[in-house]
Amino acid sequence: MCRVVDLQQAVLAKNDACAHTLREDLATRGTAVINLLSSPGSGKTALLERELTLARRRDIPVAALTADLATENDAVRLARSGVPVKQILTDGLCHLEAEMLGGHLHGWLPAETRLLFIENVGNLVCPASYDLGETLRVVLASVTEGEDKPLKYPTAFGLAHLVVVTKTDIADAVSFDEKEFRANVERINPGVEVVLTSARHGEGDGALLDRALAARDGAPVHIPVMTRKSHHPHDAEEIQPRDVNHTHAPRLAGGHSHRADPGPVAPSRS
Repeated sequence: MCRVVDLQQAVLAKNDACAHTLREDLATRGTAVINLLSSPGSGKTALLERELTLARRRDIPVAALTADLATENDAVRLARSGVPVKQILTDGLCHLEAEMLGGHLHGWLPAETRLLFIENVGNLVCPASYDLGETLRVVLASVTEGEDKPLKYPTAFGLAHLVVVTKTDIADAVSFDEKEFRANVERINPGVEVVLTSARHGEGDGALLDRALAARDGAPVHIPVMTRKSHHPHDAEEIQPRDVNHTHAPRLAGGHSHRADPGPVAPSRS
């Protein structure tokens, strides 16, 4: 068991180093990375297509990279926005890693790109532990997934800089309780902003783009409380949470290492 844990730590430590280098390289060229995480079927691609289309209309230089185990369907959809899009096929890997991302960006990412949106593999478990050199980590959940989603996936929601709710146009049909969802998010990640969106009706159009641009231009980004002491002496000491289901957590923007606390558990809606 110890050898397995040691191997996991080594793999993630290597990823952290690659992410740090990638973050510095992209910051030098003025590009911010927005890492989008969600479960399959959350409506992430539909929302991202609208935001990319809006960015093009505003003449904001953006690009998108989408990851899937198979098919290039999402890249085809996102390309309809008219911005540069690239597909990564992970060949069964359930998450992206910083080194993999860097390899795909080399020689492809336009020099003038201000925002690079990463549509991560549809999975709220493994991707949560891998820093991609992002400036903004966004976790999405649709109204169909239940109000207790943040409690079921505390690492993903606990490390988010922004939480986005999708498919709000059918919230009434599925009896989505917005107040309860917000309360559960607050229990896991106090103070994080929750944005409501509907790709079909246009609710929240531009919200993700605006938050990404603000972060890119240096606006303060929410710092989750589920962090441990920073490795950088000049950073403030942060909360040391209990150890849970991940042996390691990513070092996100600002040099903070993150590890999630599961918090109180609520009964499943299903």
